[in-house]
Amino acid sequence: MIKVENVSKNYAGKTALSHVSFEIDRGTIFGLLGPNGAGKTSLIRILTQITGADEGAVYFDDEKLSDKHTSMMGYLPEERGLYKKMKIYEQAIYFAMLKGFSKKEAKKAVEHWFDVFDITSWSDKKVEELSKGMQQKVQFVLTILHEPKLLILDEPFTGFDPVNAEMIKKQILELKTKGTTIILSTHRMESVEELCDKIVFINNGKNILTGDIDTIKNTYKDNMVEAVSENGTLTLSPDFKLMESILLKNKKYKHIIEAPKDMKLSDVLKYISGNNPIESFKEVLPSINDIFIKLVNDNKE
Repeated sequence: MIKVENVSKNYAGKTALSHVSFEIDRGTIFGLLGPNGAGKTSLIRILTQITGADEGAVYFDDEKLSDKHTSMMGYLPEERGLYKKMKIYEQAIYFAMLKGFSKKEAKKAVEHWFDVFDITSWSDKKVEELSKGMQQKVQFVLTILHEPKLLILDEPFTGFDPVNAEMIKKQILELKTKGTTIILSTHRMESVEELCDKIVFINNGKNILTGDIDTIKNTYKDNMVEAVSENGTLTLSPDFKLMESILLKNKKYKHIIEAPKDMKLSDVLKYISGNNPIESFKEVLPSINDIFIKLVNDNKE
């Protein structure tokens, strides 16, 4: 769906992006990750054609990105941009017509999405009369009401309580099911693990890591395992390192153990269970948050 090929961008002699390349499959959720100042916003501005790349190219459905693709996109910026003095229904109609809807089509789409998000009763309210969370909800509706082929979400969960955040997640997944390709830029790593199929990690303007979630987690695993037993201590050889033992609510203990790097998981299980009465055992993979922190620190070094 999207191909970013060797894209670079400079501002007043400062490099924002340096030869960044990756591809996004159609109908997937793609995580755009990186610390503040990494170059994510510069990349989004190029994808949305707010600005252009100094080098390289972006392709949309195998065509070089052009003005005609703008109407096929939905973009939710981190800094929201609603007209505060305008009523939300009128504003939604206006945004829909900007995307090429007739007034009749705009009304039908707006009324459908207002109903889905349970905001019909707010129709005559001005944006400035709404709470921050309510405003975020309206902005999300305006971003998706034309059911874009490409949806770019920059920190979409900011300002939402858990109930509304869950509603937004549900709609993101439903849009994916319908074939929408979604780029998710966020610092909420739990959302990345829950929603994304693949990610790209950008730091200092460079593509540090690209791939699907499971492959990346397996690449960065360090032979950590979890064993649950009734005993607060375990019998382990010096080759094993007990990282922590946690007393659970059921009065049992969860032990996190670092096994020898070259030892197969099956052999780890055989050794631990052979020397200790354990009730459960599983491999512990690093979280995307752990990998994020490691990559940032390694890149600094």
